Amino acid sequence: MTINAVTVYTTGPSCQRCKLTKDVLTRKGVTFVEVDIRKQPAAREYVVDELGYTEAPVVVVDEHDHWSGFRPDHIDRIARS
Repeated sequence: MTINAVTVYTTGPSCQRCKLTKDVLTRKGVTFVEVDIRKQPAAREYVVDELGYTEAPVVVVDEHDHWSGFRPDHIDRIARS
């Protein structure tokens, strides 16, 4: 499986789990795009209404592979892909 770009939905710079997630993704060489859901209502709707998450960060690899929170196990998994 080839992963193009991961999307990390965050709640801004004060979110420590968001920062940890982005730092580990960067260290592991995983390319990602950050979307601050506080500034983008449509992104917040997607994360909450469509994906069902209420905790940041939300990491979306593809429509079937996504999670919420700081999950180094998932980051390791996608970094190996």
